[in-house]
Amino acid sequence: MTARFQSLAPAVRLADQVADALVAEVRSGRLSEGDRLPTETALATQFGVSRTVVREAMSRLKSLGLVDSRQGSGVYVRAAGVEPLRFEMPHVASREAVVQMVELRRALEAEVAALAAERRTPEDMLRIRDAIDALHAAVVLGGNGADEDVRFHRAIAEAARNPFLIGTLQYLRQFLHGATRVTRANEARRADFAREVAQEHLRIVEAIDAGDPLAAREAAKAHMDNAIRRIEQADPAFWQQEGAQLARPLVEGWPAGK
Repeated sequence: MTARFQSLAPAVRLADQVADALVAEVRSGRLSEGDRLPTETALATQFGVSRTVVREAMSRLKSLGLVDSRQGSGVYVRAAGVEPLRFEMPHVASREAVVQMVELRRALEAEVAALAAERRTPEDMLRIRDAIDALHAAVVLGGNGADEDVRFHRAIAEAARNPFLIGTLQYLRQFLHGATRVTRANEARRADFAREVAQEHLRIVEAIDAGDPLAAREAAKAHMDNAIRRIEQADPAFWQQEGAQLARPLVEGWPAGK
């Protein structure tokens, strides 16, 4: 590789700057399939950054499917393929970012619930009910139930029997879990919100158990619609404190795919 890189100014996260520079080299063709990238030490010297920054940048390139590591040999440019989805949200700790992710959840989870209603087995229903029981128990113990909420929706996704939908949800897990942490924290602040969520979950489960895909789709969609409404009705103080903190992970980990 003949490219030489300039030292970076710290106005933007350094790992992102390094990754963007390397991505530009690959997409311009200056780095071609099979080319070996300079060593971690060489890149750190060229960019004027630490080796830790270079490692973070490499993690991003790997998550984009642009490079591969070969044990004992180095990092090489991969063959061009389908570019993964990317989510660039400039307003990190914002209500808008959370609402946008819930809108995405609405599109995915309404279909997931409908398919689950068509394809669920008794074993699936047992897992779904166990998950909702665990969610209820977490709330009773004083938690907001964010992790249990994610597991509940995951149990429904598994009942849908569609590996592509499950793969999409898995790919987006960082963002979806981040949005769920925000919505659950907001809902835990008000008893009426918490009751609404429990009732909405119950309607989804009942529709799936009844084998009614139309009712399941509508129940899941209504659940997400109401989640957006509850976010919009959140106390402004929530966004100045806890909500702002919880919203940050929606984008801070991108694109390492944590």
